[in-house]
Amino acid sequence: MMAVVRTVELFANADEHLTFEAGEVIFKSGTFGHMMYGIVSGTVDLQVDGKTVETIEAGDVFGEGALVQTDHTRATTAIAQTDCQLIAVSESRFKFLIENTPMFAIEVLQSFSNRLQRFKHPQAA
Repeated sequence: MMAVVRTVELFANADEHLTFEAGEVIFKSGTFGHMMYGIVSGTVDLQVDGKTVETIEAGDVFGEGALVQTDHTRATTAIAQTDCQLIAVSESRFKFLIENTPMFAIEVLQSFSNRLQRFKHPQAA
């Protein structure tokens, strides 16, 4: 896992932090996605067909894939593995950060690319 700590720090001072309890579904695969999330604390399982394909932790982001795909469809189900504090980043905020913070764009792309590689080749994770 490659933490995107600097990326999460970009919006860590956001007014609205979301709290999810362990076992709570954050979003489901196949649903429309209009937010990405940064993990402030806790861990999140990303699942495909009910199987955990990755567990991510504080400092990383997830859900960005739906914001860059034209149909905004979620590829995974995200479930809080532990109690979590997250920051939701709207599509408009995401686009603003992409346009105005080149390192944000690079880190999110690296995280997304690495995640795709792990999904393609789960034994390499």
